[in-house]
Amino acid sequence: MVRYVPEFVKRWARFARPVGTSWRVEETYLRIEAQWHYLYRDVDKHGKTVDFLLRRDRGIAAAQAFFRKALAGTLPRVPRKVTLDGHIPSHRALWLLRREHPCWRNVKVRTNRYLNNLIEQDHRAIKRRCASMTGFKSFATAAITIAGIELAHRIRKGQFFFGRSRRRRDWSRKTQWVMALA
Repeated sequence: MVRYVPEFVKRWARFARPVGTSWRVEETYLRIEAQWHYLYRDVDKHGKTVDFLLRRDRGIAAAQAFFRKALAGTLPRVPRKVTLDGHIPSHRALWLLRREHPCWRNVKVRTNRYLNNLIEQDHRAIKRRCASMTGFKSFATAAITIAGIELAHRIRKGQFFFGRSRRRRDWSRKTQWVMALA
């Protein structure tokens, strides 16, 4: 699995649908090598996964790296609103990114508990899958495994589009998989 997941992610990315411009961002923790590591994730207001990043720490640099990666994956569409939890380094990272990239200057940053309930529920898929594994032995393996879990979660949510002329509701998961890897 570790060998094939990066190739699967690359092939499926060709068919990814664009995500919305209102993001909900939060981090959750995972146990890797008997230490806590942090998984930054964001979804749009409709529940589509925008991006994720696994980091060893939870500081400003980690949040900046996550926002840079999320922006690079969604260009030319940029977020209009970003809803964060109360974690101060995430707010500080966005404030610092406003100097670095002009698209962050017009982003409305807000903190609202109930709006982030959507991403709290979305964390369940990762937590449920990782709980049965009883932790990861290495950071690299954890990052690749989480990428595979996120890909499966995005497929289940229907975040991929294979063209207008093809009828989607008649397809099985196997048919979608064959089309993506062709």
